[in-house]
Amino acid sequence: MNNVTGINIARFILLLLTQVVICNQINFLGYINPYIYIIFIFLFPIREERLVLLLVSFLLGMFVDMFSDSGGVHAAAAVSLAYVRPILLKSAFGMLYEHQSIKFSNTDMGSLISYISLGTLIHHLILFSLEIFNISNILLILQKTLFSSIFTIILSVLIIILFSRNKK
Repeated sequence: MNNVTGINIARFILLLLTQVVICNQINFLGYINPYIYIIFIFLFPIREERLVLLLVSFLLGMFVDMFSDSGGVHAAAAVSLAYVRPILLKSAFGMLYEHQSIKFSNTDMGSLISYISLGTLIHHLILFSLEIFNISNILLILQKTLFSSIFTIILSVLIIILFSRNKK
């Protein structure tokens, strides 16, 4: 087991525990919940096999579902995010992604925020669409998506900056 694998296992466990123990208890105004476990999918190594990311994302979502008693919506949203991740990376980082040379610890802040924002919005829209699963509640789906996404984006960017940036 190399260093990158160990870091990813620790990140998986730490984000899962933080999500289940702390973030699942937050329910501000009835529709603002942070889902920081998706940071794992965002920071998963780019050179790693895509199938591994899809499988690990499924496991992560399934564990969150088991602890949240949410019937598989997190697993579906996490796998969907992992599936569209290459498109998000290409749109946010361009040629850095093409050359497989993205290092999240020293990327442009604007690119990082756009990557996290797009991914979070996609994840949350799928999550809340499956959770509510009623087209007549489209406004509630959009409201929960928007407000939870804002909160998740802020927390995710702060966590990534605190734990991934090079110390100068």
